Amino acid sequence: MSLVPALDLRPPHNDVAIAHAPANIEAEQALLGVLLYDNAAFERIGDFLQSRHFYEPFHQRLFAAAESHIRKGQLAEPILLAEQFSRDPAFEELGGVRYLADMVDRAPPAANAPDYARVVYDLALRRDLIRIGGDIASSATVGDPELSARDQIERAELQLFALAETGGVSQGLIPFADALRGAVTLAAEAHSRDGGLAGLSTGLIDLDRKLGGLHPSDLLILAARPSMGKSALATNIAFNVARRYAWEPQPDGSRKTVSGGVVAFFQLEMSAEQLAMRMLAEVSGVSGDRLRKGEIDAAEFGRVRDAALDIQDAPLYIDATGGISMAKLAARARRLKRTVGLDLVVVDYLQLVTLGEGNRPENRVQEVSQVTMGLKALAKELSVPVLALAQLSRQVENREDKKPQLADLRESGSIEQDADVVMFIYRESYYLSRLEPRENTPEHFTWQEEMEKVNGLAEVIIGKARHGPIGTVKLSFNEDLTKFGDLAQEGRYEPR
Repeated sequence: MSLVPALDLRPPHNDVAIAHAPANIEAEQALLGVLLYDNAAFERIGDFLQSRHFYEPFHQRLFAAAESHIRKGQLAEPILLAEQFSRDPAFEELGGVRYLADMVDRAPPAANAPDYARVVYDLALRRDLIRIGGDIASSATVGDPELSARDQIERAELQLFALAETGGVSQGLIPFADALRGAVTLAAEAHSRDGGLAGLSTGLIDLDRKLGGLHPSDLLILAARPSMGKSALATNIAFNVARRYAWEPQPDGSRKTVSGGVVAFFQLEMSAEQLAMRMLAEVSGVSGDRLRKGEIDAAEFGRVRDAALDIQDAPLYIDATGGISMAKLAARARRLKRTVGLDLVVVDYLQLVTLGEGNRPENRVQEVSQVTMGLKALAKELSVPVLALAQLSRQVENREDKKPQLADLRESGSIEQDADVVMFIYRESYYLSRLEPRENTPEHFTWQEEMEKVNGLAEVIIGKARHGPIGTVKLSFNEDLTKFGDLAQEGRYEPR
């Protein structure tokens, strides 16, 4: 592709700068000329090209001004824009309105605008890479002596991830109009689903209706006492998301998730094989306990084999590193998003995540608080929901009413503050089963009747929802398969 000749109107100081940084002033002039000649060309470049991607400072200001006019439905052409830059010294130095007119006169066909835009964009990324490379070299040579080499690697990876995702090291302050466009886009996507979910589906209808799905950038806490089924519910949700994964290709070669998603599951208590066994039991319908003991017949084994073949390609990535640090967890999530994609992060459970060597605070509450802050920051950075499990304190067991509350969060610190959603699991049958009276007594018959009413039932109590209502969602629970499901009944929600 040949570029138009550079206009001899550039200030001399740029010649030295261009020798040190990759740039193509001719491509910038050609692109701006096309844009000022045919404003409709902006529709094909405005989704990825920004003013900061131009090398020449005046070109940055010119593109920003043209973009502002076009987005307002106004004409962006040399005469109108010249008035805006009448007091701009660089504009006068370049030649004023004559400079703009020459760019329009030498503009290539409008159909070539995306090609020139990609050249400008690619060179901007290369300049960012040079800056990041310099930062890495400087940090490794004369940086903070208390920052370990691994910490420097993780910091460099963060910078590279931000560059890969957004084309810039940091967005910084953004105009309200940009944020508003993003909000309208989300609303439009939700509307296009005919009243469907705005976020990822959990695979549980009742829970989806209450939460509206799992939303990008949200930190969701799922807390419960041991044996209530928090790992089971998290596993069910993760598998439901991964199993429904579907995508469509984008013009730039990337993939856009249209259903389900890629899941990163940080399982700090069980091995990857144990977690897979739970999912295998759920899909095959064969008890996980019997699977582990090998107490299955040929027909059941056939079901297990068929289930394994059916789900083996689900994009669910398991990291079973015990005591993983927050920095390593974040680095691995970033790497997965960069290489494969990422739509949901699950952490089981947050009290087992550490801050790493040299970062341990004075007490455990502060450490857990910093972990939750890190998880919330990760959710925002990757623009994915993060579902983190948490333990509840023993004070729940000392109350007559054992339904958990926000105050029961163990080592809470900032858990409640940082979380967008806090959910609790409560199964009355768990506690009632431990109060069985002596058999063949009136009390035992009464107990059996009560057990029949609550057996196989579970409640997800939403104690905090930053963007929606709180309340209780009732689910079914199959203890043999460690599987939560929907209840086929009306009036599923308790009032707020």
